[in-house]
Amino acid sequence: MNDQALGLRNAARIMWRHKRIVGATALLGLLVGVGFTLLRPPMLTSKALVLLPPAVQGIGEASARSMQTQSIIAGSTPVLERALPRVDPPVSLTTLQNRTQIDTLSPELFAVSAQGTTAAQAEGTANAVAASYVAYVRSPGKPDALVVERANYAAGTPLVVRMAVLGGVGALLGALVGAVVALAVGRGDRRLRERDQIADAIGVPVVASVPVVHPSDAAGWAGLLGGYQPGPVEAWSLRKALLHLGLADAREPGGASVAVLSLASDGGALALGPQLAVYAASLGISTALVIGPQQDARATAVLRAGCAALAGGRSQWPERLQVAVLDHGGGPVPEAALSVVVAAVDGEGPQVAETMYTSVTVLGVSAGVATAEQLARVAASAAADGRTIAGILVADPDSSDHTTGRLPQLARPGHRRPAHAMADGRW
Repeated sequence: MNDQALGLRNAARIMWRHKRIVGATALLGLLVGVGFTLLRPPMLTSKALVLLPPAVQGIGEASARSMQTQSIIAGSTPVLERALPRVDPPVSLTTLQNRTQIDTLSPELFAVSAQGTTAAQAEGTANAVAASYVAYVRSPGKPDALVVERANYAAGTPLVVRMAVLGGVGALLGALVGAVVALAVGRGDRRLRERDQIADAIGVPVVASVPVVHPSDAAGWAGLLGGYQPGPVEAWSLRKALLHLGLADAREPGGASVAVLSLASDGGALALGPQLAVYAASLGISTALVIGPQQDARATAVLRAGCAALAGGRSQWPERLQVAVLDHGGGPVPEAALSVVVAAVDGEGPQVAETMYTSVTVLGVSAGVATAEQLARVAASAAADGRTIAGILVADPDSSDHTTGRLPQLARPGHRRPAHAMADGRW
């Protein structure tokens, strides 16, 4: 993937494959946005209107000076200190000073604006400051300032709305960060995911691609061997694989054999051989599943235990499917029309020669697990032992992969030499 141009389609595929990264960062961004809103909730603002008495309104410039003076008094420390006991929940004097503002509306009218985290707090604070001012400037025998309109409405963004907005923005930014990380990881990932990529790696066609069972213990493997039933699509894919490999007509004992090689690090592909053997037996073909000598015995240890768990080494088709486990010292192989040998090799240093020889050899690969270098090493090791990889079985194909892998790169029309080049002898 890192050698390909990063087009929109490839970018979308990479992000889909790494959707967990994108989803995790989007969720983290959402939580950060919501947490920030809770730590610093939006402030609501409410206003109370105060009317000055005629004695302090003045005329013209004197009125302006008088209003300025009263505004300063309304926001002064003595007035705010008197208002503090009425503010609920309690706040410090500094906080009250920061949340209170006096706005001149006319020569005789000003507004006390107060902020709060809730509408009740904003309204209560504005009313408390306005009442404190009126009480502070009251003098015997003189007209009093009046609160002509109490604060009864708070304007601003509700907490839920602010939380939704900041949470959405956080989720979007998180998803963008996750997309960048996914693209960086995806472009550096050399593992092969598409069937065409897998086929092109060694120039061998994909003969079947099926989802596989992933047993985790011996009982799981025994259950697979005893009753694997593929769906219609998987069954048709396995049938075509048997036809392509020339194994569908095997009827005579010892007539055909196939080795299914997989990487020791590819646990999913290990199930391809057993599933193929069980399906062949369901077609009426006398089949022997042989867990052959392994380059890495640990890779098939649980499978070997699952074979031993089957009573008498037989499945629900006692006359069609037999299982056998061979060590490097060899051992008896059940007589059957078709023998399916399962072998796991080391992807860094494969030794195919250690595997039981068969008439046909195929390579089992899980999508998104192996690299082209690993597949090439296995193919080279098979060739050194006089074997040819006849086809590839793909386990758990990528849901976004619409390629088939039936035509390796050298055989694809898009990669053929132009006619004039062949005529001129330019290769």
